[in-house]
Amino acid sequence: MRTGEELLDVADRVLAACKADQAEAVVVAKRSALTRFANNVIHQNVAETNLSVSVRAVVGKRLGVASSNDTSPNSLRELARRAAELARLSEETADFVSLPAPQPGGEVAGPAPATVNSTPRQRAEAVGRIIELAAERSLTAAGAYEVEHSRVAVANSLGVHAAWEGSKAHLRTVVTTADSSGFAEAYHRDASALAPEELGRRAVDKAIASAHPQAVEPGAYTVILEEDAVADMVMFLGMYGFNALAYQEGRSFACGKLGEKVCSDQISIWDDGLDERGLPVPFDWEGVPKRKVLLVDKGVLVGLTWDSYTANREKPPRQSTGHALPAPNTWGPLPLNLFVGTGRASVEEMIAGTERGLLVTRFHYTNMVHPAQAVITGMTRDGTFLIEDGQLAGGVKNLRFTQSILDALSSVQAVGRCGRLLGHCWAPALKISSFNFVSGTNF
Repeated sequence: MRTGEELLDVADRVLAACKADQAEAVVVAKRSALTRFANNVIHQNVAETNLSVSVRAVVGKRLGVASSNDTSPNSLRELARRAAELARLSEETADFVSLPAPQPGGEVAGPAPATVNSTPRQRAEAVGRIIELAAERSLTAAGAYEVEHSRVAVANSLGVHAAWEGSKAHLRTVVTTADSSGFAEAYHRDASALAPEELGRRAVDKAIASAHPQAVEPGAYTVILEEDAVADMVMFLGMYGFNALAYQEGRSFACGKLGEKVCSDQISIWDDGLDERGLPVPFDWEGVPKRKVLLVDKGVLVGLTWDSYTANREKPPRQSTGHALPAPNTWGPLPLNLFVGTGRASVEEMIAGTERGLLVTRFHYTNMVHPAQAVITGMTRDGTFLIEDGQLAGGVKNLRFTQSILDALSSVQAVGRCGRLLGHCWAPALKISSFNFVSGTNF
């Protein structure tokens, strides 16, 4: 795989060939491998190495983007020509101002050797430990183990010239019985930190404990949401709420609420691409350094995430917080390194203090219903339990919910003292006094 300097050289050659007022080149080299398993057997092992080049050309207020994975000299020249031509043929983006200028930024740790050097045998051995734990209890395990090593270079005609190298490992499993299932998942930059035996035991224990589930009536329940479910909710706030483009277009719950209390004072949320507990990244897809952005401070909405386009649209203009996605980007600037502040309670203490309620392992098939009100819908899955008199009283059949995220976060009674990374969010467990379940299921 090419080095960061070699990727920057590719970017420079594209920029030199691009006949436009401004130009940006993003070069990504990636090597990934995936081991899948089902029915207690590994059934797929695949690996991919690729290099992609994307060019954004600016002609006046017209923008064009072209991409390729051919880095031969003729192809790079053609790529630059095509991006400029697409820009000239595009409609004007009336409020576009400029690509970003270079800025000093922070640094993050490089790729983890255990992830970069991961072998099919090592992944098979990790998966094998999960399968063995399931088979010992006559259960069935399925899941996937993925590793990724990437290098990214971003350069533009205004002087941005940045390269970064990182890694990611992701292991997940679902363990099933005849009528129940258990789930566990972990992300880390370092594959050696994934702890497959711990994940396997967690999934097996949940599957066994939730067997023979009973049906409960839909309605409003006190709930204890484990870390996976909390991260799911908060990521939806990031996509649809903390995003400055959604705010500018009037689609965000944040409209008219900056500086106001929107949830419990036990909740603080921020985005920090340099925090080693997440998957750290030093700059965004425009080469702008990542900045820590406080979004909710003890229940008060205090911030949003910005890229250069949304920042320049403001009157007066703001500064990008380093949250641009690859062009062309219709989503806007997304917070992809979210953190939720911890509290003082353990999940066991939350359960012990609950007279009647539900313990939810995770959500499934979650979708946004009403962005301006932050209402989502989805289902519980892979370990939902009834709590009675401070103890788990067995598994319950899954429930569908429709719930305002902000209402849920306004009803927080306790916050977990520990957290976990799930996708783009590091979060603790939460105890919520009222969560609305609208229907049941047959499983």
